[in-house]
Amino acid sequence: MSVGTHRRRGAGVAIAIALCVVAAACSSSGDTVGSTGSTAGSGGGALDALQVPQEYPTIQAAVDAAEPGDLVLVDEGTYKEAVDVTTADLTIRGVDRNKVILDGEFELENGVRILETDGVVVENMTARNYLSNGFFWTGSDRYRGSYLTAYRNGDYGIYAFDAYHGQLDNSYGSGSPDAGFYIGECYRCDAVIDNVISEHNGLGYSGTNSGGDLYIINSVFRYNRAGIVPNSGSYELCYPGRESTIVGNIVHGNNNDESPAIDVALLAQGNGILLAGAVDTTVERNLVFDHDRTGIAAVPFPEEDANDVAPPASEHQTPCEETRDREIPVENQNPGLVLWHPTGNRFIGNVVSESGLADLASATLDADGVTTATLNNCFSDNVFSTTSPSNLEELAPCDATGNGGDFTAGAFDLVVLIADMAEAPPKDTYTKTPVPGDQPTMPDATTAPARKFEGPTKPDVASITVPAKPAG
Repeated sequence: MSVGTHRRRGAGVAIAIALCVVAAACSSSGDTVGSTGSTAGSGGGALDALQVPQEYPTIQAAVDAAEPGDLVLVDEGTYKEAVDVTTADLTIRGVDRNKVILDGEFELENGVRILETDGVVVENMTARNYLSNGFFWTGSDRYRGSYLTAYRNGDYGIYAFDAYHGQLDNSYGSGSPDAGFYIGECYRCDAVIDNVISEHNGLGYSGTNSGGDLYIINSVFRYNRAGIVPNSGSYELCYPGRESTIVGNIVHGNNNDESPAIDVALLAQGNGILLAGAVDTTVERNLVFDHDRTGIAAVPFPEEDANDVAPPASEHQTPCEETRDREIPVENQNPGLVLWHPTGNRFIGNVVSESGLADLASATLDADGVTTATLNNCFSDNVFSTTSPSNLEELAPCDATGNGGDFTAGAFDLVVLIADMAEAPPKDTYTKTPVPGDQPTMPDATTAPARKFEGPTKPDVASITVPAKPAG
């Protein structure tokens, strides 16, 4: 479609606005949106954009009419629709993050779903009350989600799966039974989560079988069942989860037994940063406090009815495209219970306090010739009160030789912890989680042109310091 056939300018836009106001029926739900005082309408076509509802009655209609490189600008209102995107290099933007609302009414599956399409940017809007996810990229490259709010969604808030070269920033996720933020099944992901808030979820962050230039930085994870939980398992491809970098976050109060939760969240409850079978992950300069179990821990992930056994360390740097379609050897198929051991992880310079069992912990269930002493997890320069095993920084320092002490002294009793799993809440708990207050909106939403997103900039992790403790 040519540019001239799907855009109206000048008087055409003014007429469309006038008709919309008179009809008072410009959203797909019949709600009045795009009033005469709205930012998008009053702009008079200053931005080169497909405008909703002034030109297109629904977001989906504008997306369907768009061409690669276009901007879809959505005016204030409530849009009761589920949007699927298959046009590359498209930007979908609300004029006000808190007043452009996609509402699934607990009947629709996803707010905005990007399907095997590259370069799609979604920014400055809210998705709530969906059965599955608020914002969802799958099979995508070069994705970005900025200034997004997702709450009361039945699976994930903001979700990237089998997606690469992405960025999630300045966003908020709340009230999801699985996780507020999720990046899964990618290696090397080349992705950044920066300056987000995740609360009242089962997990603040979850990432299964993801990693490799994957950064979780400068963010807040609070009041979830558990905070940041990268993990491994053969129920998704590209295992194990490895080489994530978790730096400069505030993680606190993740003991919320009133939040929604799936089984993994129930098992992980009461922990701040929990590496559940993740390997070669870096956890540095985070502020972690007020957890019923541990502040920061590396523990095994027990996968029942697994599809495959854990691959050897020699295969950990093999990219996903080389492993996803491989045939599992007959002797490894359906092995039953598989323990995904947490190995080679580094914990440096974190400030951890107020943990019920241990501020720092490293443990596994002895199996496959692996013991806590052979995990090769290391701990140095952390500020803490308690560890499990006892004297953990002396037993397993980073870039130094341990003291040869006893890893069984003060060891974690994982069997007891696994057995002591929290009771599952009703499945509709997510529909009743707190409604968030207004979040910061994108400062130049009505003036910034669409720009092709080429991928995230690698953050300067070395410059990130331990954040200050928040007031109250």
